[in-house]
Amino acid sequence: MGKVLTVDTMNANVKKVEYAVRGPIVQRAVQIEKELKEGVKKPFNEVIKANIGDAHAMGQQPITFFRQVLALCSYPELLDDNKFPEDAKNRARRILKACGGSSIGTIDCVRQDVSRYIEHRDGGIACDPDNIYLTTGASDGIVTILKLLTTGEGRTRTGVMISIPQYPLYSAALAELGAVQINYYLNEEKCWSLDIDELQRSLEAAREHCRPRVLCIINPGNPTGQVQSRQCIEDVIRFAAKEHLFLMADEVYQDNVYAEGCAFHSFKKVLFEMGPKFSSTVELASFHSTSKCYMGECGFRGGYMEVINMDPEVKAQLTKLVSVRLCPPVPGQALMALVTNPPQPGEPSYAQFIAEKTATLNNLAQKAKMTEEILNTVPGIRCNPVQGAMYSFPRITLPERAIKDAKAKGQVPDMFYCMKLLEETGICLVPGSGFGQKEGTFHFRMTILPPTDKLQTMLRKLKEFHQQFTQQYS
Repeated sequence: MGKVLTVDTMNANVKKVEYAVRGPIVQRAVQIEKELKEGVKKPFNEVIKANIGDAHAMGQQPITFFRQVLALCSYPELLDDNKFPEDAKNRARRILKACGGSSIGTIDCVRQDVSRYIEHRDGGIACDPDNIYLTTGASDGIVTILKLLTTGEGRTRTGVMISIPQYPLYSAALAELGAVQINYYLNEEKCWSLDIDELQRSLEAAREHCRPRVLCIINPGNPTGQVQSRQCIEDVIRFAAKEHLFLMADEVYQDNVYAEGCAFHSFKKVLFEMGPKFSSTVELASFHSTSKCYMGECGFRGGYMEVINMDPEVKAQLTKLVSVRLCPPVPGQALMALVTNPPQPGEPSYAQFIAEKTATLNNLAQKAKMTEEILNTVPGIRCNPVQGAMYSFPRITLPERAIKDAKAKGQVPDMFYCMKLLEETGICLVPGSGFGQKEGTFHFRMTILPPTDKLQTMLRKLKEFHQQFTQQYS
């Protein structure tokens, strides 16, 4: 007898899932790293992984206060050690008391801290802790909300509007859940701005084959690095209200804003400032994480979501759904408590905390500017300003012969380009096709996270490679 589970008998939706950020190029990068360790000769000494937004893996230093408190929570005997500042010890005692010393269950004080953080961030707009759900990173919350919204068969299937280029979590989740992906295109010519006419076009076209119910926004943008204006957010909210759409606001890069004249505006704040006509009707779920911003603590898997105007009966179902999976990792919850309630002026750790936070964000701002400037010196590469987040998404012009060669090998042209870049320089990027792009255009995504000297080296190598590649295939 054959196996019960085969590729033919498995869930068909799982086979449709793709995640370019850890796709074939990354797998090849891992192989190359092994080959280098085994002494295989390459035209480079190391692989530079600029494919994912893992800040600490790229060399960014953790925030000292966060690690001190987490160490104290993990090993309470350290509370007697005088090397730890008193405010770190006090935070650890509060967290340990709230979870009763156990490692299972939601730490209730974290939801209180998140609630106060949101109120402070949004200028005093009230935040009910009962609307806060702690999650295993933002991704967990996003998938959970999409599960609630996905229904129907055939033309009644739930349609979810996502920006193109998009973060592949969305397309992967929609494929797994059997929802319909509705693409709307960001305007590259206007710094990846969001256009309401494009939303309308996309929505009307989708109504021919599904039931659009959800509009997803990533702000600041991933992979495109744009920061939405307040006016744009207002327009999106009006559109969602008019078309009766559930809004999902992915705001995990909210501290990562670099460009002059840009500022982060939360969807929740703008919604309530627009008045009761919108704030009492538009359904919104917004998401944040400990993985990005200045924290970069990807491994702790801390996150939260806030739901606004959710039907009480649906909210009860949401609570049931998250309860079935027990709770997010307790260290991640503890870290979220620290992110939303960091050291305050007058506390022993404040000076060091604010210095580390400021230095990290300033360093990212400098690297964002440097990346844009250097890439724009390369003929055949055009990079929009990196206004926020952690990535640039430059457009590349590929010679016609390179495009034909790629297609002859069964490869998407920008995948062909990025694989060749990896083999010849050791630089690991993600092809733009993994995020979606307009037909006939080619891009790649690269992080701005490597240390400045390594980033400069990477950009220099990239410049040289692109010039040689263009010459080779012209």
